[in-house]
Amino acid sequence: MENIALIESFSEFKDDKLIDRVTLMAILEDVFRNALKKKFGSDDNFDIIINPDKGDLEIWRNRVVVADGEVEDGNQEISLSEAQKIEPDFEIGEDVSQEVKLIDLGRRSILALRQNLISKIHEHDNTNIYKQFKELEGEIYTAEVHHIRHRAIILLDDEGNEIILPKDRQIPSDFFRKGENVRGVIESVELKGNKPAIIMSRTSPLFLEKLFESEIPEVFDGLITVKKVVRIPGEKAKVAVDSYDDRIDPVGACVGMKGSRIHGIVRELGNENIDVINYTNNLQLYITRALSPARVTSIKLNEEGGRAEVMLKPEEVSKAIGRGGHNIRLAGQLTGYEIDVFREGVEEDVELSEFSDEIDSWIIEEFAKIGLDTAKSILEQDIKDLVKRTDLEEETVGEVIRILKSEFED
Repeated sequence: MENIALIESFSEFKDDKLIDRVTLMAILEDVFRNALKKKFGSDDNFDIIINPDKGDLEIWRNRVVVADGEVEDGNQEISLSEAQKIEPDFEIGEDVSQEVKLIDLGRRSILALRQNLISKIHEHDNTNIYKQFKELEGEIYTAEVHHIRHRAIILLDDEGNEIILPKDRQIPSDFFRKGENVRGVIESVELKGNKPAIIMSRTSPLFLEKLFESEIPEVFDGLITVKKVVRIPGEKAKVAVDSYDDRIDPVGACVGMKGSRIHGIVRELGNENIDVINYTNNLQLYITRALSPARVTSIKLNEEGGRAEVMLKPEEVSKAIGRGGHNIRLAGQLTGYEIDVFREGVEEDVELSEFSDEIDSWIIEEFAKIGLDTAKSILEQDIKDLVKRTDLEEETVGEVIRILKSEFED
């Protein structure tokens, strides 16, 4: 009865965890053999017969009959007199198979055995979950908000698998309530101990690329290729698209009539401003398109240094740089070039680094972050706008402008 009750409880695990019969039998045998090793020192001479469906379990110990008083290994050998208690006809040298009852292992061993089994089944379950989600890395996944923490949101899918959406993988405008469905891309899957850690991201450029695949049929069908995606999550993104079919306008197909196709993607990303541009191998044309909506007058490329000097009309400079320097930063990331902006009609300008004696390097770096690395590029800006776009105090910005005016304009 002990055996049947134990195996029945194991079968419940099989049903709950959807473990196939062969796997369950292998786990059961492994667990029992570990218990036998602890009890008898070795399991080599044991036969284990398991039928988890019927609840049958038999453990047989095989020993060799030796003369009385010559037993050296009680696990491998049995004395003639003990063997004849089992069957009177046994003789020296014969093999004896004797059934071992679970109760013979002791109550503590049985409890430990059950715990070991639970652990092995959970380990098997976790390994399957890990493999399942490892194959889903880079794919869009939907799960429900289960618990909201300060640094992460814990999601559960339909099968009860736990998925983590860290704070830094959330779009700044994201706000979720318990029970809401959340879409993101499976960014990484790692085994921490025996438990899989599944990380979802909504800030990854890959999420935007996969949204294009799911929302735009031509991208899904491969008629349009997404060449590159760069993002400042929740603010702005640039997507370069291409098509090998001249009859297809890749930008028009992605945007749709009056933005109908891209509207759902923009809404999913918290009204992120998405620029879709035509990819081209012509670098000058590619950089020109990347700086949209600004209109570029001319471009001078330094391919070895990976820099591009872009000439624009004065009224186009602010468009090229964009709010917070987002436009020029993303254009640089999209094309792989460091872009320097110059006003058309201005014959000379001075690099901000030339003022390193008067202006601290960390202040120069702050301006460089928003695409302002020359004297004129800063003098053209409004002081309050510069304060908003950088981490600098108004007094510091004012002092920089005073230095530039006195040194540069004189």
